Amino acid sequence: MKRMLAGVVLATTATLIAATPAMAAAPKDPVVAVKKQLAPGKGVKFTERTTLEADGDRQIFVRRSGTLQFGKSGIAASDITGRFNISLKDLGENTEDVPELLKALATPERTIRVGTTSYVSGGMWSTLLPEGKTWLKFPKGPTGGITGALGQPLNLAETATLKTLLKGAKPVSGGYAGKVMVGDLWKVSPWYRATALDKPSKKQQKSTISWRLTLNSAGLPTRLVSTFPIAAVSSGKGTLSVDTRFSDWGTAVSIKAPPAEEVATKFKDGEEADPSEILNSFGNVTM
Repeated sequence: MKRMLAGVVLATTATLIAATPAMAAAPKDPVVAVKKQLAPGKGVKFTERTTLEADGDRQIFVRRSGTLQFGKSGIAASDITGRFNISLKDLGENTEDVPELLKALATPERTIRVGTTSYVSGGMWSTLLPEGKTWLKFPKGPTGGITGALGQPLNLAETATLKTLLKGAKPVSGGYAGKVMVGDLWKVSPWYRATALDKPSKKQQKSTISWRLTLNSAGLPTRLVSTFPIAAVSSGKGTLSVDTRFSDWGTAVSIKAPPAEEVATKFKDGEEADPSEILNSFGNVTM
């Protein structure tokens, strides 16, 4: 009888265990994982696309790719190429009557940033360069030129920014999800301040960025999707969704400033190079 009862108990226990769903393991802390990556000469690569939705229409608006180089406490340098989702072919077979600025916007732009000094080339910047120069130098310049203003506002390589995002965030399958106010992001993120250049208005500061973060088994970010109204970053209408994919955490990276002989510090008309004026002129985003 005892053997029979023991057999029934064991069989019942096995059945219950098999029928009980496995508890999902809590995601690893990405702050700890990212901090371990912050070593001089190391970095991470990313690709991303920004989708614009307005008036019931949804289109890929901007594509970007780049590399971040780390220092002991954060980002030491970056090299990012971005382009609007148009090509010279989209402008028609005969481009002779197409304005030079529009042609330039159909070509990629590149931004190298070392410390807080930015060097921009290509895209619209090519129309502003003096003859014989290929780069414009901006002390305390933007992180990603024109397209950067429409790229990912959340930089996960900044541990202070990552900590801010995780406050009040909820664990989801494969990572975390949450929201952050633009005003809070402005306070904590040097990257966002350099990208936006101008401080957001009081109304913009109250805007909310929704995000979802996916982590790998080591707790490192592999994907970040953020969604927010265009009005949070410009004067346009609609919604932006930025999908960023990360790869090669810990890869060896060496980003250097362009050769001095290729760099200009003034526009071709002799005026001092000021990125704020240029970026603000593209603030109104429409389909």
